[in-house]
Amino acid sequence: MNQLIDRHKRVIKYLRLSVTDKCDLRCFYCMPKNFKDFEIPEHWLNFDEITQIVRVFSSLGVSSVRLTGGEPLTRRNLPSLISQLNQIPGIDDFSLSTNALQLRKQAVELKNAGITRTNISLDSLDPVRFKEITNGPLEKVLDGIMAAKKAGLNPIKINMVVMKGVNHDEVDNMVRYCVENQFILRFIETMPMGNSGREASNHYIDINTIKKQLTQKFDLVPGIVPGSGPARYMKVAGTESHIGFITPISQHFCDTCNRVRLGVEGVLYMCLGQEHSINLRPFVRNGIDDSELAKIIKNAINMKPLKHDFNDNPDNVNRIMSMTGG
Repeated sequence: MNQLIDRHKRVIKYLRLSVTDKCDLRCFYCMPKNFKDFEIPEHWLNFDEITQIVRVFSSLGVSSVRLTGGEPLTRRNLPSLISQLNQIPGIDDFSLSTNALQLRKQAVELKNAGITRTNISLDSLDPVRFKEITNGPLEKVLDGIMAAKKAGLNPIKINMVVMKGVNHDEVDNMVRYCVENQFILRFIETMPMGNSGREASNHYIDINTIKKQLTQKFDLVPGIVPGSGPARYMKVAGTESHIGFITPISQHFCDTCNRVRLGVEGVLYMCLGQEHSINLRPFVRNGIDDSELAKIIKNAINMKPLKHDFNDNPDNVNRIMSMTGG
């Protein structure tokens, strides 16, 4: 069996695939409100180019693919791409990250095309506060979440970026919401990605303090949730709900990192918090065959750094999160 192994002996099994850097929300910690410096559509990988890259990654042992953005549901004909990718052998975990704004219209079609589960960003259950954080309508997002549940895009994972003085007082209510609806909840620390991320880091809170707070109000027991991500899980006793804690700053998980990210323009990023990358677009656009592309990807994986520099050098990465692919 082929495997992608970096120079630090980590096995790479997970590809996060951006299909657009555009988004129909403007979460203040991710993208500046008036940001317009998007990649031009002519530079976007087309569906056949994406399919070739994913096919080669699969041949090298990658088994998990997540479609991200920006907001992936803004990419036209996305179900068609999903159907293409779903035909690639070896991909046994095919998921989607979304803000759910357009999920009500597309949930059934996404399920039929081959998406098995979804991660949904939800930073507040208060409509006014949600608007302040995202510049979007909460009601439409909640409708999208319920449409995903009805369509069978399960399990549904709710991602909440917890920020001191912004929404940290809502964590209890978010747990109750997820328990009621049998969702998996993940609390995430802010990261200094670009100017927006660095400004949001003024609201940074150690997720471990949230975990301690929750143990005083809920009966939490050790839990395990299948998947390729970095969350450490606890289960709410007596329910089917799990709570995950994602701590890239306070307790980084770089030593077990198993993922790389492909931007919409074809740049393969080895690390969220570093600049190590290679642009695959010129190769696939010029008709490279799978075996030669596999060699390029293998060489690129050897560039994957040991860890990010968010703690020691927060100004290191100037690209915004949507440029990297979530």
